[in-house]
Amino acid sequence: MLFNSFHFLCFFPIVLLIYFIIPRKIRYIWLLACSYYFYMAWNPKYAILIAISTVTTFLSGIFIEKLKRKKLVVAFSFIINLGILFFFKYFDFALDSVNYVLSNFNITAINNPFDIILPVGISFYSFQALGYTIDVYRGKLPACKNIFKYALFVSFFPQLVAGPIERSDKLLAEIEDIPNRKGFDIDKVKSGLIIMLWGYFMKMMIADRASVFVDAIFDTYWCRDSISLVAGVTMFAVQIYCDFASYSTIAIGSARVMNIDIMENFDTPYFAMSIKEFWRRWHISLSTWFRDYLYIPLGGNRKGKARKYFNLMLTFLVSGLWHGAAWNFVFWGALHGAYQIIGEMTQKPKEKLIERFDVDKESLSYKFFKILGTFVLVNFGWIFFRSSSISAAFTYVSRIFTRPDPWSLFDKSLFGFGLNSTEMQILIVSIIVLLLVDLIKYKRKENLDEFLSKQNSVFAYAVLIVLFMAIFIFGAYGRNFDPQAFIYFQF
Repeated sequence: MLFNSFHFLCFFPIVLLIYFIIPRKIRYIWLLACSYYFYMAWNPKYAILIAISTVTTFLSGIFIEKLKRKKLVVAFSFIINLGILFFFKYFDFALDSVNYVLSNFNITAINNPFDIILPVGISFYSFQALGYTIDVYRGKLPACKNIFKYALFVSFFPQLVAGPIERSDKLLAEIEDIPNRKGFDIDKVKSGLIIMLWGYFMKMMIADRASVFVDAIFDTYWCRDSISLVAGVTMFAVQIYCDFASYSTIAIGSARVMNIDIMENFDTPYFAMSIKEFWRRWHISLSTWFRDYLYIPLGGNRKGKARKYFNLMLTFLVSGLWHGAAWNFVFWGALHGAYQIIGEMTQKPKEKLIERFDVDKESLSYKFFKILGTFVLVNFGWIFFRSSSISAAFTYVSRIFTRPDPWSLFDKSLFGFGLNSTEMQILIVSIIVLLLVDLIKYKRKENLDEFLSKQNSVFAYAVLIVLFMAIFIFGAYGRNFDPQAFIYFQF
């Protein structure tokens, strides 16, 4: 079920209505039933996979507390969950890679006996469940004894298929506390609905409209000039941010309406002044998951620089593979690992140059060029993320540097990529609104709902009415736009 579907617009009010009127002590049961319905609306049979992951990690938590061989229990939980994840997400990729190697030795390829469909959100709920196993093993929290509450933790519908990847100690505590808090909190409802409205704006006004432009360029990259290609990847940077952040935003908002708080997943990432800072602001739940459950257990930065760089690169390689079962995603992860390592290695020389030339690090110009430089590096990486293969990505990069055509900035040829002049103007205005909201968050550390709560009511309601009317009138839906699934559903 998509957030931007008529199905969800009918589903969510019904969930809320019943949630608010039933006794508090059984509300988690209702949310569990709704969560499984939410997922089964896509493909009922794959709910079995969530159930297997849930039962495995639930029992693992109990056995970790009862048995002496705790590591064997953890290993069993990982084998089951990662085994399912590998089969459904990586089996085809692994077999294709093996067959490529075999073809170089003129050995007959291995036939694939399976027709595998990737279950929506499998990487998200698998990592969330495995995080719980590790937390119980570390003694961070006691094992949950109520399988229905734990099942809701794994399958909570707002963040089930595209995150945020919640921590067990936080979301389980929220679920445990449901009977103790009033369901209908007018302030939380207002805040949640405003957050949801902003998420829909990002999705329907920007992400889905930008996707038309991006697809037109990336699908025909081999015959495009440098200006078009740069415009294409820059617009993809906007698309993927608005697409993914919109899902997290709607998830956070819908949970808050029910008086349940889940973690923030994006914090103005394109205002980052380094790649390291970018990953503190982008997909925060995944970044911190890899930090806590992979990078630090590998040794982090505690075993010397060489080991630190190895740990960084391995973490980003795994992150790339998590994002997609293809070598271009692995390369994208390696690229960001290299960015981090080079940034660490050149930190002292850069500081000496800054000191020598008496550069004011608090000046607007310094911050602007740091932000711009980081955005360029991130954008370069997006080429590999979005391209269909590594070879396609390198061809894309090559044409940027070898097919200059500055006249395309003035001959209106950029309007030939699926969006007419009016649609492009709507997109540009929407992006300006996005920049303003992100700038408020960056400077004031306030989300839109927090900012509006401090303004006079006339201004606040005017902003909300304009956002709602813009989505209703200009939202990317109807016969000219196919409903777009959220990009991160495929991960």
